[in-house]
Amino acid sequence: MSDAPVPILMYHSVAADPNDATRVLSVAPEAFAEQMALIGGLGMTPLTTAGLAARWRSGRPLPARPVLITFDDGYEGVHRHALPVLAEHGFPATLFVSTGWIRGDHDTGGGLDTMLDWRQVRELAAAGVEIGGHSHTHPRLDGLDDAGLRAELDLCTRIVGAELGAAPVSFAYPYGYSSRRVRQAVRAAGYAQALAVGNALARRRQGPYALERLTVRRSTGAEEFERLLLGRAVARTFAGDRALTKGYALVRRARQVRRKAIRPRD
Repeated sequence: MSDAPVPILMYHSVAADPNDATRVLSVAPEAFAEQMALIGGLGMTPLTTAGLAARWRSGRPLPARPVLITFDDGYEGVHRHALPVLAEHGFPATLFVSTGWIRGDHDTGGGLDTMLDWRQVRELAAAGVEIGGHSHTHPRLDGLDDAGLRAELDLCTRIVGAELGAAPVSFAYPYGYSSRRVRQAVRAAGYAQALAVGNALARRRQGPYALERLTVRRSTGAEEFERLLLGRAVARTFAGDRALTKGYALVRRARQVRRKAIRPRD
């Protein structure tokens, strides 16, 4: 059975003017449009996360030049800016939502920028975007105890199921962090596959709960993006990647500041 590598692209915010907390891991709308045009121009075939995993699980051959387009967290720009471009090309994608960050009845106030609401999430799903789980409050799952881990997974799964009418089957680990215990818990929560980060091409041998992705950032230019799609110099591209590390640090720091700000005082 073929173990040909597949690029899984990891996006976050798509925004013209992102805030400081999301800037490093955001992409400008015009850059996103250019990147999707490049995928089309190279004759690549986008799949959903569930679609890729199902083919690998069943042994069915992959389409020519497969690629996955994924978004984490649930930023409003995915609906405003990314969806029209995806629709123009007829591309499917996967959005992994942190349910406590989506605007609505379950909102914990933890979102780092303007977030989607559930009406927009439903519209994305109706347009062919797979909706996956990304925990409830976006913690480092490997730092939680067993009860906290189960609560994050179960709440996320229940909310997505209630809002969309079907439980999610794909998951993405917040910050990319997982462990054997976390992966087992994700499987026990009903997810059939899960994505990490890794900044490497995905391969079947990684297993369905540790598929690696490639980070697309605001600084990712057209030439670098094409190299990622073609699997060229991937390791060199991300070697000593200070920008990515800084991006995750900004996200963690912003969450900590926000939590302190809303914590009731004595």
